[in-house]
Amino acid sequence: MAAETIPLTADRFAAAARAAGATAPDSVLAEVGTELISRWSEPQRFYHTGEHLAACLDLVGDEPVVALAVWGHDAVYDPTAADNEERSAVLTGELLAECQVPAPVIEEVLRLVRLTAGHAVAPGDRNGALLADADLAILAAPWPDYVRYVAAVRAEYAHVPDELWRVGRATVLRSLLGLPGLYHRTPELESTARANLHRELASLTPAPPD
Repeated sequence: MAAETIPLTADRFAAAARAAGATAPDSVLAEVGTELISRWSEPQRFYHTGEHLAACLDLVGDEPVVALAVWGHDAVYDPTAADNEERSAVLTGELLAECQVPAPVIEEVLRLVRLTAGHAVAPGDRNGALLADADLAILAAPWPDYVRYVAAVRAEYAHVPDELWRVGRATVLRSLLGLPGLYHRTPELESTARANLHRELASLTPAPPD
C-alpha cells in the first residue's frame, strides 16, 4: 500500500523553514507558505501542481533544506518561458529572506533549485541527489501513470503545435536519456524510467521507411 500523502499546508512549509533556521515570526512563515501554495495552484498547471509538490516533499522526507528547494523549484511556472528555474530561484531567495532563513542555507536552496534545470548531479552531492531523484520519480511510474503524466505536461503546452511539441519533447527525452544516471539514491528505478523514456521517444519519432 502506498504511503499516505501528508497534507500540503502553509504549516508544512513553516515547519521546514523553522528546521532550516528561519527566525521570522510565525505569521510571516504562514504568509510565505500560503503564497507558495497559491503559486503551485495556478490554472496553467496540469502536472506541476500541488500534487507534484506534495509527492516530492514526501520523497525527500525530513530534510529541511532539500524540502525548501522542493517548495521553490517550480514556484514560477510559465510554459511559454525558458527561464522558469532561474526565476523560481530568484523568487525563492526573496521569500526565504523574508523568513529570515540564514544566508548559507538560502544559497544552498537556490543552488538546488537551479539544479533542476538539467538534473545533473555531481558525485557526492547528497542534497542534489535527493532532490533530483524526487523530481524525476514520475519517470519510473507504471506505464499508465506515466502516460497520464505526459498528457498533463502536454496540456501545459497546449499553445505549442503538435509537430513542435514532438520535436521539443523528443529533445527533452534525449537529454534525460543522456544523463549518466537518472537516479542516485534510488537506482532501482533506473531501468523502468529508461524504458518509459525510450517508449515515449519511439512514439514521437517517425518509423524509418522500409
